Amino acid sequence: MAAVKGLYGSVDEFLKQCSQSGDSAYSALRSLLERLENPDTRTEARIFFTHLQKKLETDGASEHCLDTYHFQIQDIFLERNEGYQKKKKLTMMVIPSIFMPEDWSFTFYEGLNRHPDSIFKDKTVAELGCGNGWISIAIAEKWSPLKVYGLDINPRAVKISWINLYLNALDENGELVYDHEKKTLLDRVEFYESDLLSYCRDNHIELERIVGCIPQILNPNPDAMSKLITENASEEFLHSLSNYCALQGFVEDQFGLGLIARAVEEGIDVIKPMGIMIFNMGGRPGQGVCKRLFERRGLRVNQLWQTKILQASDTDISALVEIEKNNPHRFEFFMGLVGDQPICARTAWAFGKAGGRISHALSVYSCQLRNPNQVKKIFDFLKNGFQDISNSLDLSFQDESVADEKIPFLAYLAGILKDSSRFPYEPPTGSKRFRDLIAGFMKTYHHVPISADNVAIFPSRATAIENTLRLFTPRLAIVDEHLTRHLPKQWLTSLEIEQKGDKKTSTDGITVIEAPRQSDLMIELIKKLRPQVVVTGIAPFEAVTSSAFEHLLRTTREIGSRLFIDISDQFELSSLPSSIGVLKYLARTPLPSHAAIICGLLRNQVYADLEVAFVISEEQTIFDGLSKSVELLQGNTALISQYYYGCLFNELLSFKLPDRRPPTERETENTKSSDMIGFSSSAISVLTDAELSIKETDTSSLIHMDVDQIFLPTPTPVKAAIFESFARQNVTESECDVTPSIKQFIKTAYGFSADHTAEFIYADFPLALFNKLVLCCIEEHGTLCIPTGSNGTYTAAARFLNANIVSIPTCPETGFKLTENQLGKALETVTKPWVYISGPTINPTGLLYSNEEMKSLLKTCAKYGARVIIDTSFSGVEFNLKGWEGWNLDGSLAELKGNSSFCVCLLGGLFFKMPTGGLASGFLVLNQRFLADACYGFLGLNKPHSTIRYTAKKLLDLREQNGDLTGDGEKQGKILADRLKRLKQTLESCGWEVIEAHGGVSLIAKPSAYLGKTIKTDKDGSAWEVKLNDTNIREAMLRTTGLCINGASWTGIPGYCRFTLALEDIDFDRALDCIAKFKQIVN
Repeated sequence: MAAVKGLYGSVDEFLKQCSQSGDSAYSALRSLLERLENPDTRTEARIFFTHLQKKLETDGASEHCLDTYHFQIQDIFLERNEGYQKKKKLTMMVIPSIFMPEDWSFTFYEGLNRHPDSIFKDKTVAELGCGNGWISIAIAEKWSPLKVYGLDINPRAVKISWINLYLNALDENGELVYDHEKKTLLDRVEFYESDLLSYCRDNHIELERIVGCIPQILNPNPDAMSKLITENASEEFLHSLSNYCALQGFVEDQFGLGLIARAVEEGIDVIKPMGIMIFNMGGRPGQGVCKRLFERRGLRVNQLWQTKILQASDTDISALVEIEKNNPHRFEFFMGLVGDQPICARTAWAFGKAGGRISHALSVYSCQLRNPNQVKKIFDFLKNGFQDISNSLDLSFQDESVADEKIPFLAYLAGILKDSSRFPYEPPTGSKRFRDLIAGFMKTYHHVPISADNVAIFPSRATAIENTLRLFTPRLAIVDEHLTRHLPKQWLTSLEIEQKGDKKTSTDGITVIEAPRQSDLMIELIKKLRPQVVVTGIAPFEAVTSSAFEHLLRTTREIGSRLFIDISDQFELSSLPSSIGVLKYLARTPLPSHAAIICGLLRNQVYADLEVAFVISEEQTIFDGLSKSVELLQGNTALISQYYYGCLFNELLSFKLPDRRPPTERETENTKSSDMIGFSSSAISVLTDAELSIKETDTSSLIHMDVDQIFLPTPTPVKAAIFESFARQNVTESECDVTPSIKQFIKTAYGFSADHTAEFIYADFPLALFNKLVLCCIEEHGTLCIPTGSNGTYTAAARFLNANIVSIPTCPETGFKLTENQLGKALETVTKPWVYISGPTINPTGLLYSNEEMKSLLKTCAKYGARVIIDTSFSGVEFNLKGWEGWNLDGSLAELKGNSSFCVCLLGGLFFKMPTGGLASGFLVLNQRFLADACYGFLGLNKPHSTIRYTAKKLLDLREQNGDLTGDGEKQGKILADRLKRLKQTLESCGWEVIEAHGGVSLIAKPSAYLGKTIKTDKDGSAWEVKLNDTNIREAMLRTTGLCINGASWTGIPGYCRFTLALEDIDFDRALDCIAKFKQIVN
């Protein structure tokens, strides 16, 4: 009888050791494997296995070998036809601690056979849960892959797989078996211990095919995996590993599919873009659930094969019965193998208990990534600390056009959230990248040679139209009847058509006449009424050619009307966009100075309510005025909307080659226009004098200490909430209803209760809501009372709207905080006062109003019947709270008895109170119905998109539960406190007088050491010399250092400038260097 030199004297001796126990058998087999791995002893060891198999067959012990010797050798036949040239069978060994080849794996192999022969040819393949390795070896034997990696978490399974590989790579005489490519199975197959695909991931192996016959968990045991996985663990435990008894943290856990879900996500990480994954899945959860596991992860699914197998009699399905009790879902079983009507788990359990045999479907699914690069990018983001939100991901789409739009955006958003610690500063004109993409689309698809400097971004078409009319304040405007829905009702009901002396009346003097869109009717109205502004679209039957547009241009030029043409209905985000007559005209002729194009982007495939708009103007003055109107009336355009549509434009441009033809020379029309209406007097005043955002150029590298935003790192919960809001489908309205959360938020933060009659109004930014209150003040002929030392943008916005403003003096002794005495003196002199108070944190000083101070101010306001706007938008980051105990507005208001016109409006935002990384949302709480009705009369508010509301609600609820976003709020406060200390030290060392802040993101300082000194600069050949004072120091710092701050005209406090703190680390350090540099330049 054969022997193995230095190991076993005979087969009988080997079998004697194996019969002792499963561990002894495994030890003996492992010793044989060591001989197989050694080329010098390999032949001898393989011959020993030949004799061993013959001995077992001769003795008739093969059938009982597993019980007697704790191993078994069996043949698996791969082909039915005898004439097939390749081997028809594999010789395979199994031991008790690994799964025996059974119906599951045989059905899986049958599914693999359904693929064409080329499926694995020359491919890199991994098999998950390889067991004894027979499928990995069979794939290599039949399809000649480049490499097959057989992977299993069970270390004994891996050792047995290697033995089986040698058993089939060597013939009975121990000689290597070569295939037609002169390769052996040893060249094509390797086995490794691996938790799913961890081996491939850790060794950076990219796969082209992933196959997995992974069982489902019918009774998940979260503790099963907590034991140490070693080769010497018990056979029972190692066998349980084949069932993966642990919950995997996926929503599919409830169906026993959690392990397969994890395998798919790991597969997405390591598979090549065009790779294919093939999995075996039991149909107990139902075919829909099984397919959805793949589809919601961005995979296209094809069912290769399906059969039925009997449910193992020792498998307890009572866990599935329990799931059905609390869940409308029903599992799928069948009565025997011939039953064709599914029964639920409870019925199957009862049938089985009564002695019946139950079966379930077993399917083989082949799946391939749709949009592979984007899907891989999404999962790369999720695995970096965002695994918790993967259950919300849904990339299954019935409509391919929806998939082609949403998946690239999710990938783009994932890239931003993964690669950037914060959202960047974007100017009110709109993101430079977004404007470049719009200009690029116009050039590429419509041959209109414009640049980003001709494109201004607006929150919506409605705001673009309203801003335009407020900018010019025309006595009479004609507006297309399809575009008036969001205009203020007062404009649409006024009958003041006749001109009255001065063209520039108040805002209330705008009269809008609705007109039909058809060009001949519109032109007839223009000629008769001679409006100063015309806003219209083009009728569909006239939109393809430019004739109607040219006729409108000529008529408005002759009359002296400014023309704004809306192309929203014709504009398509498509690689084959329809022809638009207006753009045909622009391709050959520059846009006349009296005309501009408005386009609202609404036609995306996914979100009917996600809008952004752009305006094209080639007249610099008009373009600048329109751009500044966004800054003054809305604050900015929601960044997430610009990102979404920017992604769509990018997708349409990314595959296009640069235009190889020179741009067509456009013919300029030199026709003289009649006198046109200019900007309103209030607009001219603000655009000329107010400190608004500084326009950046492609070559400028400005540092912004003049922006009310936080550019600190975005916390992980915020990123997760943002991504989840877009990743989910079918979000319910209640999940986006932020009102209950806001109610709780203001109650907790400010002690302010909102009863069931309170009205909550929302906007992208608090400034837009403030402006609606200003319009209400104007409507009732009130006086807006603003303390000196208030937010300069808000003051400028009120001036732009032509409000009657009274500035309430404040003094340095109190840090420019408003006092009861100062407020009382001011209110004595005005009628119908509206008082604006920024608090608890005052912007821009960063000081805090105590509860007692606020109580005294409210008492004074009540005495004079003032309407009070409490602006909490800049509160929430308080880092020096010594002696400050928070607010209790309910308590303060309960004690007040004043004029019946006294009321309090609470204005707020969510971007300071929580570290939201620049994500903005504003809210207004009105406890008075008449004020709510007045605000609703001024339409045109751009409400936060549902995804923003979902995110806000999620973060507010998280904050309420934890008191903080996992400590990020406290961390942010510490960063800002340290920033304040460093900025204060730098300013004081450079000759500035600083008023120390206690909260917020800014402080004010007086440039005492610089006033009266002369500074000279010579940049790019342009000389500039000035004697420094509080009106020009801002420009001086900008010219000499590139640092943007706010000057005295913005703060409203003579001599004092404002500096913001919440910059990115590198920008803050650069800002401090700029302050020191300015000192050196001046001296």
